[in-house]
Amino acid sequence: MALFIDKECINCGACEPECPNTAIYAGGAEFEYFGKKFEALSGDLYYIVPEKCTECIGFHEEPQCAAVCPVDVCIKDPDWVEDNSQLIAKKVDLHPA
Repeated sequence: MALFIDKECINCGACEPECPNTAIYAGGAEFEYFGKKFEALSGDLYYIVPEKCTECIGFHEEPQCAAVCPVDVCIKDPDWVEDNSQLIAKKVDLHPA
């Protein structure tokens, strides 16, 4: 399951540097995915690209964005459900050995 940033985000930016997959972007910033550029998923708040979010599986015991968020707005996305094997496969795709 990917995480997403709720609308209560205060735009502090604490989450962005913690993501091992560079899945978090500032509002309005376009994102890159496998060498292609895409339009921002949010115009004004930080956002998480679900295709790049592995919930830090393979890197950390818990999602680092959620661990550092001062207002607890990095939460599981019920519309993007994945099991651990899918998250591990995504991690391998994003970070080939």
